[in-house]
Amino acid sequence: MSFWKQFAICLVVIAAGVTGWAVFVPGARDTLRNAGVPEALVGKAIDPDNVGRAAPAAGSEQAGNRRSGGGNGGGGRNGAVLVVTQAVVPGVVNDRLGAIGTGDAIRSVVVTPQASGLIREILVKSGDRVKQGQIIAKLDSEEQVIVKGQAEVALKSAVEKSSLYNNIKSSVSRMDVFDQEIAEQNARLQLQAAQLSLDRRNILAPIDGIVGIMPVNIGDNVSTTTPIVTLDDRTEILVDYWVPERFANTVKVGQAVEATSVARPGQVFSGAVEAIDNRVDPASRTLRMRARINNAADELRAGMSFSVGMRFDGDQYPAVDPQSVQWDSQGSFVWRVAEQKSHKVRVSIVQRNPDYVLVKGNLDNGDLIVTQGLQRVREGGPVRSEGGELAAKEPVT
Repeated sequence: MSFWKQFAICLVVIAAGVTGWAVFVPGARDTLRNAGVPEALVGKAIDPDNVGRAAPAAGSEQAGNRRSGGGNGGGGRNGAVLVVTQAVVPGVVNDRLGAIGTGDAIRSVVVTPQASGLIREILVKSGDRVKQGQIIAKLDSEEQVIVKGQAEVALKSAVEKSSLYNNIKSSVSRMDVFDQEIAEQNARLQLQAAQLSLDRRNILAPIDGIVGIMPVNIGDNVSTTTPIVTLDDRTEILVDYWVPERFANTVKVGQAVEATSVARPGQVFSGAVEAIDNRVDPASRTLRMRARINNAADELRAGMSFSVGMRFDGDQYPAVDPQSVQWDSQGSFVWRVAEQKSHKVRVSIVQRNPDYVLVKGNLDNGDLIVTQGLQRVREGGPVRSEGGELAAKEPVT
């Protein structure tokens, strides 16, 4: 077969493919027009029955039906395209914030002894609730008991001698009486020091809290830097989390938060913002925040991970059905129906949701937007709507 015959066959096949695509694919006419194909050829491609004979008169019923009918929006009354519309509803973005944080007790103290020595007695166990000032453990105190006894004896002697000097003031000098009074005061101070040293052999709870696991045992030799136990006051939990920089001027102290924990799935704990950091982290571009969560039922523990949620007023945009958004060479648009005619409105997409698309454009709440029958809709063309008109009142988030 010669080259020219093969070339001719290829042209025929291509022409047939283009014609079939133009006839059966919705939106083919707009594509051909945008590609620069003359209107006469576009009409022949869409309506092959007219090939080889004159087209019907422009005002005839047949021509009118072909221009406005077919597909889902086939010809209707007075040539109007049948479409389904849906009302524009308000949509809100940036109205919610979710973050992951770590919880800590409202107060947490690592207890260390105030003196060095051997542990003689442990009076609490892990999980016990203790009150402030309650004895947790005791160190050996034999030496301190002896020192206290010596101080008591010295004080007794000083008091008796001072009393004797006061009774015989006429026989002793005033200086001797004064020196004895000083000696009595020193003896009292020595007794107080001995009592303080003895009291420090008891390891006390500095706060109300719950006892953790104790890393020491009876007989261990401890110093003032040895951790004896950790006490947690978890009547409230502090959750530290980080929010994006764009919320820096939106969040406020006292703002309500909701937190959920992996340990308590499905249960929501309410709280409020306790503190906001004074600077944004330059590495992560996030702002540190701290929320206070009520834990009166003692269901939460320090160190738990939390999913923290916050709500804001947000930014409002028109929300339309995803099917209504169309595209051409200039970008995205929707068809708005006003006075039974269709009008193209340019929009830019702000956010996509499963049920709605939030857009920015010249649209008002309640405007009717075409969602079905889009293939035959034209600028300024007549349309009629049957069913499918929804006018939701609640904002879309």
